[in-house]
Amino acid sequence: MRNRIAIGFLLGVLVFTGLACNASELQSLLTTPSPSTPVTQPTAVVIVLTPTPLPPGLPSAIDVEEQLVIDVYARIGPSVVCITAQDHFGNCIGSGFVFDAEGHIVTNNHVATAIPNLLVTLADEHSVPAEIVGADPGSDLAVLKIDVPPDQLVVTPLGDSSALQVGQRAIAIGNPFGLERTVTTGVISSLGRTLARDDSDFQLAEIIQTDAAINPGNSGGPLLDSKGRVIGVNTAIRSISGVNSGVGFAIPVDIVKRVVPELITHGRYRHTWIGIRGRTVTPEMVDALGLTVDTGVLISEIEAGGPADSAGLRGGSREVIVAGIRMLGGGDVVIAINNDTVKSFDDLINYLATQTSVGDVVVLRVVRDGQETEVELVLDERPGER
Repeated sequence: MRNRIAIGFLLGVLVFTGLACNASELQSLLTTPSPSTPVTQPTAVVIVLTPTPLPPGLPSAIDVEEQLVIDVYARIGPSVVCITAQDHFGNCIGSGFVFDAEGHIVTNNHVATAIPNLLVTLADEHSVPAEIVGADPGSDLAVLKIDVPPDQLVVTPLGDSSALQVGQRAIAIGNPFGLERTVTTGVISSLGRTLARDDSDFQLAEIIQTDAAINPGNSGGPLLDSKGRVIGVNTAIRSISGVNSGVGFAIPVDIVKRVVPELITHGRYRHTWIGIRGRTVTPEMVDALGLTVDTGVLISEIEAGGPADSAGLRGGSREVIVAGIRMLGGGDVVIAINNDTVKSFDDLINYLATQTSVGDVVVLRVVRDGQETEVELVLDERPGER
């Protein structure tokens, strides 16, 4: 009996052990990967930020633009002078630039005539007395003369303002607020402007407009193109505060070329004169006055003894009110001068300033009583200091 119990117990132990082994193998199978099936570990996501490449050549182009201004300043800066006076020593009242090796300095008329006993300070900070050779309020240009050896002068090259285009680069060098040889850059904002004068009813002609910063003290300094050539002489700003507002004006270099040699030789410049007063034709004038043309200059008055008077041009004969403005109607309407179309009074002013000299004969095409006719006249010198 005991033997049977022992044998039964032994068989039970063997069965239990077998079951335990099978359960262990089963758990091992469930938790241990099969050697024949490789385990794939998750791969980390790596984000590489690559900057968008610049277009080929752009970095070098930026460097070229910077180098251009640097080069212009290095070459032309030494030719720009500070204009001061004995009782304003060290304080620039304006700017100027060396015109030739004989020591002629170009500046504005309103700078040259502002204070007596002028001095010119060169780039080497050497100040010398300056005398006024000639001054012209009609173009706001003046020429000073200094006694300096030619090898101490850097002459400024002159450009061509007739070839200028709106949008091209403009570089100004001058002495704003007395800060000597300051450079500012911008573009040509407009061309062919006229600018009213405080001392006359005549206007400055063919004005260049620029957004290069111009401030008090820049007057008389050069406005340059990208090659460092003078394209204008900075002369005025339009501003409520009295400082730069992005609207500056310069006398074009083609006017400089006409006026400055005359100032050096004769001390004065003779401006041409027709002797009329008038208005640019507007749509309101066309309707109110029954004009047969929609552009041109309506002559309102003829100045006695002037070229227009001698040639028989007609002024207004009846008073009318157009858009609330009192004016004279019935006069000739100028529509061309020497076959150049005249659309506004500015066109007439600019043509006379850039294309004519005293004594020239010009032909005006006018509309009189609805009919076109041509009138020939001889240009005279503008009277007095006008």
